[in-house]
Amino acid sequence: MSELRLNVLTNEWVILAPVRSARPSDLRRELPPAGRAPHDPACPFCVGNEERSIETARVPDGAGGWRTRVVLNKFPALSRDAPAGPVGRVEGSALRVRSDAYGVHEVFVDSPRHDGAPALAPLDDFTTLIACYRDRYRAMVADPRVAHVVIFKNHGEGAGASLGHPHSQLIASPVASRQVLDRVVLFERYLHEHGGCLACAILADELADGARILLTTPHFVAFTPWAALSPFHIWILPRRHASHFGDIADDELADLAGALHRVLRTLHFGLGDPDYNYVIRSGPVCGAGDYHWYLSIVPRIARHAGFEFGSGMYINPTWPDDTARFLRAVEIPPENGAG
Repeated sequence: MSELRLNVLTNEWVILAPVRSARPSDLRRELPPAGRAPHDPACPFCVGNEERSIETARVPDGAGGWRTRVVLNKFPALSRDAPAGPVGRVEGSALRVRSDAYGVHEVFVDSPRHDGAPALAPLDDFTTLIACYRDRYRAMVADPRVAHVVIFKNHGEGAGASLGHPHSQLIASPVASRQVLDRVVLFERYLHEHGGCLACAILADELADGARILLTTPHFVAFTPWAALSPFHIWILPRRHASHFGDIADDELADLAGALHRVLRTLHFGLGDPDYNYVIRSGPVCGAGDYHWYLSIVPRIARHAGFEFGSGMYINPTWPDDTARFLRAVEIPPENGAG
């Protein structure tokens, strides 16, 4: 029997329709065979090709090399070379509003290894990458012209990755999207009506229920939302209320790295290394109100079609409780046996 649920954090309706699919295990694929070499001379992100890109930051490895690099995107969506004119200028007609495409589009080269992957990387390397995320986030919000910063990863072709070398991205823009601003309004409305934070309330509710919890750490909780928009949709919420990812403390950062690493390993071994996106959803630089930042992981298992595009409503062919139960049962090999 299908059911309509409202995702109160995103204000989006989802149709849970498990009759359209079978068990969560039916969405699993076999792990692909190891096929990539650890180094590709033609890859712009591999060691030896550093001169092909403009580097903005790096984490050295202590032996003359590097563990993580940050470079400007060769084909940026936004650029600091663009004029930084007024935002939302009307040109000749109220129907034509524009802004200059000022901003920053950077790429994190996650690892020197061409065949690396977050799920298989040593935890220490993964922690280094998350720390680099925070450093670049803080550098972006120091620019008074930046209104919002998004850090994200596209893993696999089905998630939009154009290069096989493991990498993630950052885009700092002079405007915050309507989606982000609408969510700020949802948080403010909940605060006005209920006297607290919407995300903190969701977190307390999920912990009390327990059915969709994947893991808990001293600072974070990972779970499948009650109204998950797609199969195996996962949120990692910080226990401490904060509007911006850049406010994360050192102990919280290490804890987040461990939680995300564990979740990605669970997806890797449980679903056969699925394509996925993860996004750090942080509030706008100014006017974040009572927003509560979090990290969202969306495996690209279900395809969106005409109904989703035409209605803005999602169809999830799985029950969130079932997918959480499946993921909790996944056996993850020790790190030294992961490769």
